[in-house]
Amino acid sequence: MAKYCTVIRVLCHTQPKLFKLQEKKAHIMEVQINGGEIADKITFARSLLEKPISVKDLFSENEMIDIIGVTRGHGFKGVTYRWGTKKLPRKTHKGLRKVACIGAWHPSKVCWSVPRAGQFGYHHRTEVNKKVYRVGAKGDAKSASTPFDLTDKAITPMGGFHHYGLVNEDFLML
Repeated sequence: MAKYCTVIRVLCHTQPKLFKLQEKKAHIMEVQINGGEIADKITFARSLLEKPISVKDLFSENEMIDIIGVTRGHGFKGVTYRWGTKKLPRKTHKGLRKVACIGAWHPSKVCWSVPRAGQFGYHHRTEVNKKVYRVGAKGDAKSASTPFDLTDKAITPMGGFHHYGLVNEDFLML
């Protein structure tokens, strides 16, 4: 590898058993290793094999990162709900939650910019430049303390987070 490769990447996966969601299948991600010579990258990648990587090893406070995820899915939706088009008058033939004209006769194609019914939500999105304010460790009873608020308290609010529960593992505060 050291002779022929120019880029070294490792495959990482999550451990869904550690957090209390209904997910059982692990997420797999390819991570590129940067910095140094190719031989150094290979030895570093081999040192990480079959070992857990914690959050504090990857991120540090006051670092700017990009977040990748998917939006909340809503299934197949019509054109009025999906694009917010005007409803047609009450006496319209064959429905009123439609687009009245989807284009001219020629060119005899529907343009990409014409609103159409289809998948709404569950779209891939990237949010850029999110600042890491806190890198928390598992079991830290003072994870929510600050220099101005010296009260010993964990990051989980009373009663847990809505639709999530208690934070029992390492966490990032963005």
